[in-house]
Amino acid sequence: MAHSIELLIDQRADTAVRQMWHALADGGLPSRHRVPSGTRRPHITLVAAERIAPGIDRVLGGLAEELPLPVVLGAPLVFGTDRLTLARLVVGSAALLALHDEVYGLCRPFAFNVFAHSAPGRWTPHITLGRRFTPAQVGEALAAVDGIAADIRASIVGLRRWDGDAKREYLMVN
Repeated sequence: MAHSIELLIDQRADTAVRQMWHALADGGLPSRHRVPSGTRRPHITLVAAERIAPGIDRVLGGLAEELPLPVVLGAPLVFGTDRLTLARLVVGSAALLALHDEVYGLCRPFAFNVFAHSAPGRWTPHITLGRRFTPAQVGEALAAVDGIAADIRASIVGLRRWDGDAKREYLMVN
């Protein structure tokens, strides 16, 4: 299972994303709402890898002074070619891109088999709404979440390490 370093958003934005998850689930569509985990929450993945060693927690804990960081959750975004992922784009401000670069660099000694899409210049900041959509479901999904929120002004307020093997989060900044 994958490990990751993730940014957490403020309560108001978290609630808006969860409303979109519920709208998708209520429509019988794929949704992060259906992910069976007590630690399931909207997040922005900064770095994903096969494994990230726990020693990174102490290193990244010093980033608390950089938060909160304002962001905008923008337009819907679709990834993939066959089974698709629906997400909301997180507008990549200079401050967010700088934070990503910093975290990516700090993680390198602790991360094993970092996924290529996490690298600076290849990373697309987003919050996932659902995975494994068929192409035919995408239009229906966009209609389901369309009236919930236009651009969402949010703040990044936390940082966690996700251990996909243990299905456990480790809060570094909350």
